[in-house]
Amino acid sequence: MTATTHSLHLPAGTAAAGPYALEVTPESARWGHSGLRVLELPAGGSATLDTGPDEVVVVPLEGGLTVECDGEVLPLTGRSGVFAGPTDFAYLPLGVTATLASRGGGRFALCSARARRRLPVRYGPAADVPVELRGAGRCSRQVNNFATAGVFEADSIIACEVITPGGNWSSYPPHKHDETSDVESELEEIYYFEVAAGPQGQPGLAYHRVYGTAERPIDVLAEVRDRDVVLVPHGWHGPSIAAPGHDLYYLNVMAGPGPERAWRIVDDPAHTWIRDTWAGEDVDPRLPLHSPAGTEKNGAPRP
Repeated sequence: MTATTHSLHLPAGTAAAGPYALEVTPESARWGHSGLRVLELPAGGSATLDTGPDEVVVVPLEGGLTVECDGEVLPLTGRSGVFAGPTDFAYLPLGVTATLASRGGGRFALCSARARRRLPVRYGPAADVPVELRGAGRCSRQVNNFATAGVFEADSIIACEVITPGGNWSSYPPHKHDETSDVESELEEIYYFEVAAGPQGQPGLAYHRVYGTAERPIDVLAEVRDRDVVLVPHGWHGPSIAAPGHDLYYLNVMAGPGPERAWRIVDDPAHTWIRDTWAGEDVDPRLPLHSPAGTEKNGAPRP
C-alpha cells in the first residue's frame, strides 16, 4: 500500500494529545526511532517529562524556560520566535524525569529518538550553534545545526532547523536517506513547519514533496500551513517551497536503526545537476536572517 499525503501530512492540531499541541511518537508514526512533541506552556506554567526509552532535545520555539533534571538546573533564554536566530537548548538522556517551567510562557519542541546509551544532561548555548548557508540563488537557505552529527554529541538523534526565504526552494535537489551504505544512512525524518505571516497577519503557505520508487512507493504533495508536520519514512523528499512573501521555517528530527550516527544522503539523479549551477550564483542576500558568531556561507552538498 502506498503511503500518501493523507497519512503522512499532519495539519496543525490534528496530532495533539494530552498536554502537547503536537505528539509524534514511533508508535503513532508506525516506525521505529524518531519523535517530536510541541509543548505549549502559559505564563508560570510547568510540565513533567519522563524521557523513557528516548533521548530528548528541548528546543524553545518561542519564549524561554527552565529545565530541571538529575540535579541540574538549566535556564534556557530561548527566543522571540523561530525566525529570530538560533536558540539555546537542553539535552536530556533516556530514563530520566525532568521538570519544564516557563515564567513567561511559550512553545517548546521536544525532539526525541530511541537511544541505547545514557549520556549526561547538558546545556547547548545559542552562541555555539553553527549557522550555515547552503545553496545559492533561489535555492538559498539557512541551516541552524544545533544537534547534527559532528556538532553535538548524542546517541542517535540528529536535528537541525532550516530557514527558507519567501520564494525560495530548499530540501532541493530531492534527496533520500533510507538505506545503509557507504554513501547513505537509513534515517526516518520529521518535518515540523512554521510559516511567517504576511504584513497584515495574512496566513502563509508552503509546499512539500515526498516520492518513492516502484519498489518502495510513497506519494506526498502537501500544502503546509503554520505548525503542520510531514513524516518521511523513506523515499526522495524535497523540495520544500516557500511561497513569495512568506518565509518558511522547518525543524528536522531524524534517527534510524544503524549503530553509526551519521547523515549521508543521495540526490535523485534526475535533479542533482542543479548543484552545478550554484557556482555562478550568489547566496540570497536576505540571508542570514541574523548574524551570530560562526556564520559561514557555502554551497555544501547537503539538502
